[in-house]
Amino acid sequence: MAEYRLKTPLTDEDVAKLKAGDIVYLTGVIYTARDAAHKRLVDLIEKGEELPFDLKGSVIYFVGPTPPKPGEPIGSAGPTTSYRMDSYSPILIEHGQKGMIGKGKRNEAVKEACKKYKAVYFGATGGAGALLAQRIKKAEVIAYPELGPEAIRRLEVEDFPVVVVNDCYGNDLYEQGRAQWEEK
Repeated sequence: MAEYRLKTPLTDEDVAKLKAGDIVYLTGVIYTARDAAHKRLVDLIEKGEELPFDLKGSVIYFVGPTPPKPGEPIGSAGPTTSYRMDSYSPILIEHGQKGMIGKGKRNEAVKEACKKYKAVYFGATGGAGALLAQRIKKAEVIAYPELGPEAIRRLEVEDFPVVVVNDCYGNDLYEQGRAQWEEK
């Protein structure tokens, strides 16, 4: 397992060097979106309409942050369970998204899209939302404010810590970990 510091937007070259289990520190812009926002993004793609941000090289964090304390850019910002985005993620990946951040397993369609279009699924530590929020330097709602915490936000992050769960080679950290323990 290796450790990388990457700047967003991600490129095919960035994604190609990552393997399941690698630790990555992301710096740059990432976007927030949960299932309601994902549905709206996919609807826009299907209608051929413009998206609220450029998907090319983008990283989407599956989070619904709490309101910020005075003087803070964002409240607690821990990952949400990713499977709710499984029906939407392959379409977004096909249209240029390179990374996703969440918690929990992904389905085969998401893993196949990661392989076919060179994308990666990162895991963030659940229960550590307050600590993760410290890595978010700026947060701005850019779409769907009526969704409240689930609105799409543009986040500026610095050394945001994630682990590669699914790489673009079909490797799955959860499966590898389970196999390792089953051998024992």
